[in-house]
Amino acid sequence: MSEVTFTIRLDETLKDNFTTAAKASDRTGAQLLRDFMRDFVQRRQKAVEYDEWFRREVQAGIEEANAGDLIPDEVVRAKAAARRTATLRKIKKSGK
Repeated sequence: MSEVTFTIRLDETLKDNFTTAAKASDRTGAQLLRDFMRDFVQRRQKAVEYDEWFRREVQAGIEEANAGDLIPDEVVRAKAAARRTATLRKIKKSGK
């Protein structure tokens, strides 16, 4: 992998504090910055992937609703009531 130089401008106090903190961690500032950059790219990629998944799921739901593939209200209410009852039983059984 080829390497390139990445130049930034920052406050001298911040640079000094960062360098001191890096040395205290037995790392160089460059090592830490590379780690931070990798972590940022990875978190951003995960966020993009989640957003794409979420949009696909919403679109699938819209298409199902438009096709009339819906669960009747009374069925949803009955399932919710059954879950509430089961949860209340567990709470009472645990003594809380």
